[in-house]
Amino acid sequence: MKRLILLAFLLVPFWAAQSQEIPIPKIDFNITQAESPQDVALAVQILLLLTLLSMAPAIILMLTSFTKIIIVFDFIKRALSLQNMPPNQVMVSLAIFLTFFIMAPTFEEINTKALQPYLDAKISNEAFFERSAEPLRKFMIKQIGKEGVSELALFIKLSKAERPKNIDEVSMMVLIPAFMLTEIKKGFIIGIYLFIPFLVIDMIVASTLMSMGMIMLPPVMISLPFKIILFVLVDGWTLLTYEIVRSYS
Repeated sequence: MKRLILLAFLLVPFWAAQSQEIPIPKIDFNITQAESPQDVALAVQILLLLTLLSMAPAIILMLTSFTKIIIVFDFIKRALSLQNMPPNQVMVSLAIFLTFFIMAPTFEEINTKALQPYLDAKISNEAFFERSAEPLRKFMIKQIGKEGVSELALFIKLSKAERPKNIDEVSMMVLIPAFMLTEIKKGFIIGIYLFIPFLVIDMIVASTLMSMGMIMLPPVMISLPFKIILFVLVDGWTLLTYEIVRSYS
């Protein structure tokens, strides 16, 4: 032990000498006075871009299918009486990948009509945002459909805006929360249907245990293997994923 301490003291000057030869970069952020309106506009654009990047997770939640998918996955875990299996990280990751899979045509349209022309300097910033919003509007309007008419009417009423003549005149301020509420409602409806068969199994097991006088034995402990076996036999994950993706086609 003493030899190791002595060796460390001997190597300290050597490391100090070597560190003096290695250049250490210096990062400096200077804030200077703008000399023209173009400088101010560029600074504002950078600030808006950073704001959009920080809001990217919220945008994924608001404007895509992620909300309904993660709600359905949480319902199936609760219906199966599973607490930490599969882990939440796995479920969220699967929901994100399914979201990108479902939204691929919309993202491709945004890339073709908005992003590529903008990168080629063929359209302005305003045109870029307008063209980017149009495919998302079509996606949200399609998903709202007849099921989300009440939610759409609610936010039109709360906004105290003039009643639009058709769905194309609805502003994004009204369309986005209506779409989110519709997705949440659809997720809960699917969750109810997922609960029914597993609830029947729980009731059968609980009735059987009670008739046998095994009152102190938790029914969930006995019904859990039967529910997992049933879910595996019907290929539950594949069937559930197929139905979720098909609901957006």
